[in-house]
Amino acid sequence: MQILLDTHIIYWSFYERSRLPALALKLYTEADAVYVSSASVWEIALKLRLGKLKADPGELIANLESGGFYELPVTSKHAAHVANLPLHHTDPFDRLLIAQAITESMYLITVDRKMARYSDLVILV
Repeated sequence: MQILLDTHIIYWSFYERSRLPALALKLYTEADAVYVSSASVWEIALKLRLGKLKADPGELIANLESGGFYELPVTSKHAAHVANLPLHHTDPFDRLLIAQAITESMYLITVDRKMARYSDLVILV
């Protein structure tokens, strides 16, 4: 199984481990491949700059690489697919993650219930 991690799951994995749902950890340790969207790194960097999160983007990237996570770059195909999504969710980062999961046929691991309305590929934890 290939999975894509939501930004919350990534952040909690490295910065607030006590908030990481046990099911999320189980799923990504048992997955064949675990992907992190470049959009999630961008979102964390933006929230850092706004003072909403405390994270070091360079350290995060190093942790992802050393942890065996694969980067999923945002492609024009992903960006274009956002136009096909219903407006269940207005967050542009979450909509892009959904588009990536659908386009790449990956399971998206998230805690956001709104995202589950998009596809059976979304796994709520």
